[in-house]
Amino acid sequence: MKILVTGGAGFIGSSLAQKLLERGDSVLLVDNFNDYYNPEFKRRNIKELLAFENCLLAELDFCNRLKLSKAFESFQPDVVAHLGAMANVRYSVKNPQVFIDVNISGTNNLLELSVEHQAKNFVFASTGSIYGARDIVPFKETDQSDSPLAAYPATKKSAELLGHAYNNIHGLNFTSLRFFNVYGPKGRPDMMPYRVTESILNQEEIPIFGQGEMERDWTYVDDLVKGFIAAIDRPQGYEIVNLGRGNPVSLNNFMQVIQNVIGKAAIIKNVPTPQSEVPRTFADITKAQKLFDYQPKVDLEEGLTKFWKWYQEIATP
Repeated sequence: MKILVTGGAGFIGSSLAQKLLERGDSVLLVDNFNDYYNPEFKRRNIKELLAFENCLLAELDFCNRLKLSKAFESFQPDVVAHLGAMANVRYSVKNPQVFIDVNISGTNNLLELSVEHQAKNFVFASTGSIYGARDIVPFKETDQSDSPLAAYPATKKSAELLGHAYNNIHGLNFTSLRFFNVYGPKGRPDMMPYRVTESILNQEEIPIFGQGEMERDWTYVDDLVKGFIAAIDRPQGYEIVNLGRGNPVSLNNFMQVIQNVIGKAAIIKNVPTPQSEVPRTFADITKAQKLFDYQPKVDLEEGLTKFWKWYQEIATP
């Protein structure tokens, strides 16, 4: 298959692309290498991928309809794997407009061109943050999701609704995969595992929300990528599917595990919880198991051990 991967140089995008290339798919990486974090991290992510004969790179912003159209025309993808986005809940509180431009308008460009060039499937990276501050767990795809706590999940919800419209009008297969706290090698420097690791090594204070009682459903990147590939291979019409581990861990437990893995104590400072933060994330993965034979296997200790090994080897550009 010919698969266009947006955010192809990012954390999850490059991890997905590697697996697709290894199995023989042709992959077009689309990334604009913006400076939200050091672009050299992304260059490093794809260095080995570009050695594959079946890998191409289009360095462009998918908000630019003209340049994106030329990429579609040249590559003619069978599938669009849309992982490119502005991410980070707290960043979206201060910069909502860029999230609207990229995550809504940019996604609409991709949907329009997918229809125009007759792509067979569109798989979208959404977020478990869409569920908001729910007390009933685990989170099911049928739960209400119209009370997001920040612009980031609100824009992801908007993109899901656009996907429904394009499926209804044009018959475009659209699967929205709601990610839950993905981590692992190649993780972004603004994400918690990376930031905590650096703070421990530098003996800097680590702010912890909610006395460490908040819970997160940490999902190892390789497990998630397997689920994403299954969604690529199995068009569903229109579906929303959780991809998590289904086993939430408190922040206190997370901190204990990562300190044990690194072998060094953290300096913890309890701080008030921002209004944008949900108290817990907890994926019901029954639907993913049924549709995609999804079976996450890597627990937090094993996953953080792999992350720590990667960090020691190549985390600093």
